Amino acid sequence: MNDVFIFVHLGFRHIIDINGSDHMMFILALVIRYLVTDWKKILILVTSFTIGHSITLALSTLEWIYFPMHLIELLIPITILLTAISNLFVKDFSFSSKYHIIYYFALFFGLIHGLGFSNYLKSLLGKEESIVLPLFSFNIGLELGQLLIVGCILVFSFIFINYLKINRKSYIRIGSIITIGLSLMMIIDRINPFLNK
Repeated sequence: MNDVFIFVHLGFRHIIDINGSDHMMFILALVIRYLVTDWKKILILVTSFTIGHSITLALSTLEWIYFPMHLIELLIPITILLTAISNLFVKDFSFSSKYHIIYYFALFFGLIHGLGFSNYLKSLLGKEESIVLPLFSFNIGLELGQLLIVGCILVFSFIFINYLKINRKSYIRIGSIITIGLSLMMIIDRINPFLNK
């Protein structure tokens, strides 16, 4: 049972680690368009991302699929960039479409992020005989960390929009433009392995 808590803790720390800010930035890009009152849509969004990254986290950790790590490390900031750009096209806040395209982004991009998580998990596992329990526990930790990040983003949104009276569209645009800039810096930094070949 101790191992369960260890891997839950490691998964939690991995997603909230400032050195792994790319995953936090992706969640920011996903959630910044929503408010607490949109909790059902946020639930669908987070579930889509969770399904995506859980699939590839499991498949890659079990070594059923393999992708070069430098490619995954490059694709992760590209997912952030595309998600943040999509925020710039938000015209109103009804989000009335039952199956909004952002849900598909979350699912598909979750597959890429799961491959990124798996590299870290594989380095932790070493020569574990069974990886099912550590894999499950690590994933639980990731989800708890993800929920914390979502909660923090929603609190900031509430403060900026309700108390500081910043226009919601401006808030989304400013946050998205900052995220675009940071993701472009990551892409430039991570494209070097391809250029040096």
